[in-house]
Amino acid sequence: MLDEPTIRVIARRLDAAEQTRVPVRQLSLTHPGMTVEDAYAVQRAWTAMKLAEGRRLIGRKIGLTSRAMQQAVNITEPDYGALFDDMAFADGTDIPAGRFIAPRVEVELAFVLSRRLQGPGCTLDDVLAATEHITPALEILDSRVEMTDADTGHTRTIVDTIADNAADAGLVLGGRTVGPDEVDLRWVAALLERNGTIEESGVAAAVLNHPGHGVAWLADKLAGHGVALEAGQVILSGSFIRAVWARAGDSFRADYGPLGSITCRFV
Repeated sequence: MLDEPTIRVIARRLDAAEQTRVPVRQLSLTHPGMTVEDAYAVQRAWTAMKLAEGRRLIGRKIGLTSRAMQQAVNITEPDYGALFDDMAFADGTDIPAGRFIAPRVEVELAFVLSRRLQGPGCTLDDVLAATEHITPALEILDSRVEMTDADTGHTRTIVDTIADNAADAGLVLGGRTVGPDEVDLRWVAALLERNGTIEESGVAAAVLNHPGHGVAWLADKLAGHGVALEAGQVILSGSFIRAVWARAGDSFRADYGPLGSITCRFV
C-alpha cells in the first residue's frame, strides 16, 4: 500500500490538475501497485484539502452502479466520491465549460436525507425512511487524470477514477421533488437531449435494481471509516445512462416525464 507522504503528494497533484485544467498521467501507470484502498485514501486526502480550503461537503455521489459499467472496469461493486458546495449549479443556468477538462453529463436521481443514515447493515427500507425527498439530477463528470495515456494507449482503471473523486465535478438539481413512497422509483425514466437531439435514455431500475440500494451500499461502505450520511445531504444515487460529452455551446435537457425536466448550457 502507498505510504502517507505519497498519498498526500498524489492528492496535491490532482488538486493542481483541477485548478490548471491539465490532467495528470494515469496513477495506475505512475504507481502500478496502487490498490482500491490506496485510491480511496488519496480521495480522502484530497477531500480533506478541499475542506481545509473552506469548501463545504454537501453530500456524496455513487458511480459505476450498472452491471455493464462494472464489467467494463473489472469490478463487482460501485464507487463513490464527495460533493462540495461549489459543484452545485442552478437548473437552467449557464455552466462555464472552461472550468472543466473533459466534461460529460449523466442523469440520475438524488436522495435528500431528512435524518442521519449510518451502516453497517443499512437496508433499502432504512434509506427510504431517512429520505426527505427524491429529485431529478444531472451529474457533471470530469477527469483530472488522463483518460488515455498518449505513449501506451492505456486507459484509466478503477484506481484512477476513485482517486479522482470518482470523476465527480458538478451537479444540477431540478424538476419535481417526490416523497420516497410517492412513485415507484425503479420505473422513473429520463431522456437526455443535447442540442435538441435525444442522445441517451434510461430507467432508474438499471441502478442496482433500485436507486436506493446504492445509497444503502454507500452508508455501509462509509461505516468502515466511521462516517455516516448526514441529514440534509444530497446523495446522487448513480446514473442510468451512458455519459454524454459536453462542449462549449452545448445545451442539455433531461426530461423525466411526470417528474419534470432539467436544463443547462455549457458556455
